[in-house]
Amino acid sequence: MLEVKNITKFFNNIKVVENVKFTAKPGEILGYLGPNGAGKSTTIKMIAGLLEPDDGSIYYGGEPINTKMVDFKSIVGYIPEQGDLYGHISGLEYLQLVGRLRQIPEKQLNEKIQGFMEQFGLSIDMYLPISSYSKGMKQKVLISSALLHNPDVLLLDEPLAGLDISTTLVIKELLGRLAEMGKIIIYSSHILEVVEKICNRVIVIHKGKILADDSVDSLGRLMKLPSLESIFKELVQEEETGTRVDRLLEYMETLS
Repeated sequence: MLEVKNITKFFNNIKVVENVKFTAKPGEILGYLGPNGAGKSTTIKMIAGLLEPDDGSIYYGGEPINTKMVDFKSIVGYIPEQGDLYGHISGLEYLQLVGRLRQIPEKQLNEKIQGFMEQFGLSIDMYLPISSYSKGMKQKVLISSALLHNPDVLLLDEPLAGLDISTTLVIKELLGRLAEMGKIIIYSSHILEVVEKICNRVIVIHKGKILADDSVDSLGRLMKLPSLESIFKELVQEEETGTRVDRLLEYMETLS
C-alpha cells in the first residue's frame, strides 16, 4: 500500500500542497482531480521522489520512501504532465537509455522496445530523431518508458495528452488490466469523463487541499448529484460555465 501522510509543499513561501493525506491500494485506480494549479502535479512529483515534502511523509509497504529511494524508484513508472525528451536522439535510443538505467538485460530490452513500438504504430518512426515527432508520438514514447520495467506503482499525470482515439482506448483498457494484476495506479487529470469511467475512487484537490475522497457513486449519493462533472463543479465552487462564456464573448466583442 502507498500512504501519503500529511504532506505539505511550499514554493516561494506559497503553500501549494497543504496537509494532503490518502492511501492507494493494489488493484486500485485512484483518480486525482483538480483545476489547473490545484497541486496535482506537485503531489505526484513528491510521490515519485522528484520533490521532497516540506512536511509530512510518504510510505510504501509500511516504510518511508526517502529511506530507500533507489529501491522505491525501481518499482515506479511515472508519466509526467510535460515530458522533456532528448530531441537529438531517436525513440529507440531514448528507450534503450531508459531500459539500461533500469538494468533490463539488453536482449530482453530490445524485444520489449520492438513490441511497444509495434503496438503504438512507431516501428518505423522509432529510428527517427524525437525532434521530428508529433506530440502524440512523444507521448507514446513516454508511456513506453514508464511501462518497460513492469512497475508495481504507476503515477500518471495527464497520460492521454495528445493521443489519438485508438491509442486512448488501448491505454484505458490497459490500465484496467494492470489494476486487475494488482498494480497501484494514481491517475492525475482534469478530464472528468475519462476519470469517471476508469477510476475506482477519486480525490478532488483544490488550492492545495483535499476536498473529497470517495468513489464516484458514493460522492454522487452523498451530494445528490448525477455526475462527476457536477460533483467537481460543486466542490471547487466553479463559476457557472455559461457566465464565464458570456464574459469571454464580451471581451471578444470589446472594440471590435
